[in-house]
Amino acid sequence: MKIIVRTPAEHEKKTASSWPVWTKEISTFPWHYDETETCLILEGEVTVKTAEGEISFKRGDWVIFPEGLDCSWNIKKPVRKHYKFGT
Repeated sequence: MKIIVRTPAEHEKKTASSWPVWTKEISTFPWHYDETETCLILEGEVTVKTAEGEISFKRGDWVIFPEGLDCSWNIKKPVRKHYKFGT
């Protein structure tokens, strides 16, 4: 299960602007994805550890977490993101 991190297209940024916003302080916690999550990182810096390794993302990144993923979040700088569950 691979996390996708890339630069969003302009139309994706516009679409994401209508999604809810989630914020979290510097912290580390485990997480399981019951469904796919797509998010646009507005602020912060995060490293996510999975069974396959670690991946980092930051402000401006478009991130897709696959359904069924088990991971651990390490928030290095407070995060703020638009997010949407489902495909």
